[in-house]
Amino acid sequence: MSEDFAGRVLGWFDMHGRHDLPWQHPREPYRVWLSEIMLQQTQVATVIPYFQRFLARFPDLRSLAEAPIDDVLAHWAGLGYYARARNLHRCAQALMAQHGGEFPRSSAAVMALPGIGRSTAGAILSQAFGDRHPILDGNVRRVFARHAAISGWPGEPAVQRQLWALAEARLPTDRLADYSQGLMDLGATLCTSRRPACERCPVAADCQARIQNTVTRYPAAKPRRERPRRRAHLLLLRNRAGELLLERRPPTGIWGGLWCPPLLAEELSPSDWVQSRQLRTDATTEMPVVHHAFTHFDLELLPLEMQVSMDSGLADPGHWRWVETAGLHQLGLPAPIAKLLKSRSPSRP
Repeated sequence: MSEDFAGRVLGWFDMHGRHDLPWQHPREPYRVWLSEIMLQQTQVATVIPYFQRFLARFPDLRSLAEAPIDDVLAHWAGLGYYARARNLHRCAQALMAQHGGEFPRSSAAVMALPGIGRSTAGAILSQAFGDRHPILDGNVRRVFARHAAISGWPGEPAVQRQLWALAEARLPTDRLADYSQGLMDLGATLCTSRRPACERCPVAADCQARIQNTVTRYPAAKPRRERPRRRAHLLLLRNRAGELLLERRPPTGIWGGLWCPPLLAEELSPSDWVQSRQLRTDATTEMPVVHHAFTHFDLELLPLEMQVSMDSGLADPGHWRWVETAGLHQLGLPAPIAKLLKSRSPSRP
């Protein structure tokens, strides 16, 4: 029955798939690309309101390419994985400069753009143009790994090669956009990592994991490693006007490119740091520790609220800014920082 795998997926999609997602109407390259970048490691329900707000501000490729990066990051703030937003901006600029504002139609050309890998390229080309390209996001990997009982963690090159070969072999000759969406919907709604609904699955009849009663063994989990923990001082420095000192984070590393109060490694002295910037503080208040989990490590922030009585101006507006509380929303702030600042009323002299 494997030869009609795509037909069964399409039949199920017609009856039970998701047909009302905002990027499906219309299903054009810019909207498909934007949604695919947002959906990387993020669930549909989370993405939808961000997609709608982002599209309202940047309705087309040109408006995104010409926007300041701070504006882009501000509209991305809270969605996480901020390298996606920076790559999105760079990709828009590359499309305008190198491709006349149009998406190329070859997989290699799309993959050469910032932030686009093989699966995302396949999703864009299949859904926006109906071209015949495979996809292999996390949900689809799970469907294929179970259906063919492919052992091993999908992050291993040998396992990836098997999954890509299967994805290519099962492509239909037409309705590629619906097939790609149907595969993603199948993995997201029925073939879930926990408690899969095999009794309602359109390809359950020849699913090897179901037949062997080993569904939950596929795909194999990533080898576990102890999560490292980091600690850092977070300096909430306010001047006499009640403005908060913000620093633009380096392009790489945590919260890359966003604006954030100064972060110091735990072993560094906040008082030494303040003095080295020719700042003078009148009072320092310790605040409760803030815990935040990243993909690969846990971060403990040690906030210190400091009242600045004298400052040197820190005259590099591209790197440092004194910002009024009312203006914080105009900058891209990391979600946990924005939440912390919202809970604190500004200190007054």
